[in-house]
Amino acid sequence: MRFTKDHEWVKVDGDIATVGISKHAADALGDVVFVETPEAGKTVSKGDSFAVVESVKAASDVYAPVAGEVVEGNAALASAPETVNADPQGEGWFAKIKVSDASEIEALMDQAAYDQYLTTL
Repeated sequence: MRFTKDHEWVKVDGDIATVGISKHAADALGDVVFVETPEAGKTVSKGDSFAVVESVKAASDVYAPVAGEVVEGNAALASAPETVNADPQGEGWFAKIKVSDASEIEALMDQAAYDQYLTTL
C-alpha cells in the first residue's frame, strides 16, 4: 500500500490501482454520510479531483494519486457511505484505476514514510 500527502492510499494488483482514503483521513472527517465515486471510463491525471466524500463535519475532494482510466467506481458506497469509516483501507475503497505510468506508484510514500509524515501534522 502506498500513500499521498492528501491521505489517499493506493494498492496495486498488476496494472490496476485500487484507491481510497486513509484511516487517518476517515477518522479526521468523522461520520461519512455521502460518497460520489467516478464512473468507469473516466480518464484522470495525477492530482485530479475524481471523487467526493462528505461527512457531518465537511465535504472533501478525493484526488487521483496516479494517472489512468477508471475501470470501476465503488457503487456500494452510494447506499453505505459509512463503509468508509468502518473499513477505509479495505471495503471503503473509492475507485479502481488502470495505471498509465507505473513510476507514479513508486513516487508515493510507503506505510513507514506515511506514518512518519503523520507525525509532522
